[in-house]
Amino acid sequence: MQELRELNGQLLGKGLRIVPLRLSHGRALLYLYRPGRLQSDMGHALARQLLRERGYDPQDSGRCVVQLMRRLRAGEEFPHEIGLFLGYPPEDVRGFIDHGARDCKCVGCWKVYGDVEAARRQFSQFEKCTRIYCKQWRRGKDIRQLAVAG
Repeated sequence: MQELRELNGQLLGKGLRIVPLRLSHGRALLYLYRPGRLQSDMGHALARQLLRERGYDPQDSGRCVVQLMRRLRAGEEFPHEIGLFLGYPPEDVRGFIDHGARDCKCVGCWKVYGDVEAARRQFSQFEKCTRIYCKQWRRGKDIRQLAVAG
């Protein structure tokens, strides 16, 4: 936890925050995000609706992250609304929930139920970014050096 606090202090200037969503058996599920971007994503009407249906207050993204932690730690049904916290299009999150992960139009980083072409463009950008960052990581750059202001 001390390492995470220190890392948060170093990433804060780049607009990033890292929190442990769940701790279990000596392992941690970490969530690295941009609070401003999350608040903006939660401003989408369908995102707000999905969050409210699941007991979140979409007006406060910080409280939403805390609620997501509670849901993950409760260990009950997996909170599929997590896609909203990862920047997935709300219509794709809705489609995944409504269709039980079936009948999607396309699969990439997530299952697509809405705009296939927009999703494919985003998948391509993610793949390119991942290649570049993995190459830099292998060359010895750490997360502080890889993080960019957003």
